[in-house]
Order: sequence, then structure tokens, then C-alpha cells
Amino acid sequence: MTWQRLNFSFLTFLIFMLLLKPVQAAGDLILDGNLVQGGLIIGTVTPGAEVQVGDRVLRVSPEGRFVIGFGRDAEAEAELNVTYPDGSKEARLLPVKPRTYDIESITGVPKKYVSPPEEVQARIAKENAEIARVRAIDRPEVWFENGFVWPAIGRISGVYGSQRIFNGEPRRPHFGVDIAAPAGTPISAPADGVVSLAEPDLYYSGGTVILDHGHGLTSAFLHMSSVSVEVGQKIKQGAEIGKLGSTGRSSGPHLDWRMNWFEERIDPQLLAGPMPATN
Repeated sequence: MTWQRLNFSFLTFLIFMLLLKPVQAAGDLILDGNLVQGGLIIGTVTPGAEVQVGDRVLRVSPEGRFVIGFGRDAEAEAELNVTYPDGSKEARLLPVKPRTYDIESITGVPKKYVSPPEEVQARIAKENAEIARVRAIDRPEVWFENGFVWPAIGRISGVYGSQRIFNGEPRRPHFGVDIAAPAGTPISAPADGVVSLAEPDLYYSGGTVILDHGHGLTSAFLHMSSVSVEVGQKIKQGAEIGKLGSTGRSSGPHLDWRMNWFEERIDPQLLAGPMPATN
């Protein structure tokens, strides 16, 4: 056999092996964010791939972007499975770091907000059902991609995950971050989104706005003194959505900023970073 024929056979073998090699590799999956209780992960994968966390199949944008959120009491591991367009698969166990939460005692809250009377139970149930409906929406937009800023500047008076004690009575944990500031302080959108709820007077949260940032990621703004947006309105980061107040179950002027990935409560501070210095 001549050298030329040997060389040709070797090149043919290489081409054959390259054709057999899957297009996808483990490195095509990129996860960016906080693998911690209350954290949010923004992932990137080859467009056309299917991504699943536990039993939930995630929305993947045409560019391959997806979102995963971990609740306050998320388990220590989350199973992530990817099926690539060529049929190859990848599985990862994501370690979710646990957190220790504060205990916050709050006094001076009107009794009707600590133990609501029977006559308002139907109202509360109706309002909670509407909030749950809004948080279940899975929009295709990726407005979350450009990051988040603080919707108001002030003293952080309450943190995510803390066990709340109202007037000496233990209640549910706090799922947002509280920003204490003067009543009337403008509240701005922390990221682009569309208004999915705008209510001037919910029982617990008073003036309330929910912005949908896409892929099940929402921001909620509670205890507002006024609401200046409407459902369906598209909002750019930094645009005013209303004024800070003390409506609903509140003991003083502040903004309670909450974030959800569907039903999972996540920590806004992990996305916004340190509070900017006040003047």
C-alpha cells in the first residue's frame, strides 16, 4: 500500500469519526446566578434544547435562555436534565446552599391584619387567587436579561426569609425586602416588564403592582400610596410605577419588594446587589 493511500484512508477515518461525534457537549450548558435558597439562575443552552428541573419543563427562548428559581426552603439538590436537538442528553445535580434566616418582631400592626375577621376571608381568598393566576403566567419575553436595579432607595428595614412575629404572634415568613423611605417616594421598575396586576387597595398589601419580566419571573410592589400604571402597560427599567406608602398590613411607610419564579419566592437582594448610598 502506498503512502498516498494510507494518508487517504486516515483522512477518511477522521471524517467518519467527526460525523459520529455529537454536536452537543456538556460545555454548551451555562448557568449564571446564585445556587442558594432564594436564588435565581439564568441559563443558556443551545437553541432548540429541552430543559427540565424536577418535573417542570422550562421555557427556553429561541436564543437558548431559561430561568430557574429556588424558594426559601428549597431542598439541598435540584436535578437538571437537558435534551439537546440531536437527541444527546446531559444531567446535573445542582447543589442549593442553605441559609439561616432572621426573626423579626413587629408591633403596632392593627389586629384586623394579624387575625382577619371572618367577613373579609372571601375577599382575601379572591385576591390571593388573582395573584396566583398572575404569577403562573409564562410569557416568552426575556426582559430579565438586562439585570435588576433597586426600585427605591432607602434603609433596608426587613429582609427576605425572616420569620415574622406580629404583635407577639408568629406568622408566615417574610418573602420580600422592605425599603423604608418617606411616603410619596417614587417607585420605579427594577427591570423591563409588562404590568400584570395594578390594584390600589388589596387587603394585606394595599396598593399593589406586579410586573412580569418573562419566563415566570415577576416583581411585586406592596403598600403603595398610589399606583400610576395599568394592566397590559409595557414598562422600561427606571420608569415610575407609583408612590411609596403604608397601605394594607404596614406599620410605617416602606416598599415591600417581592420576586417570584412562578410559585417559588426568590430574594430580590440577590439580584439588585447592595443598596446604593443615600444622599
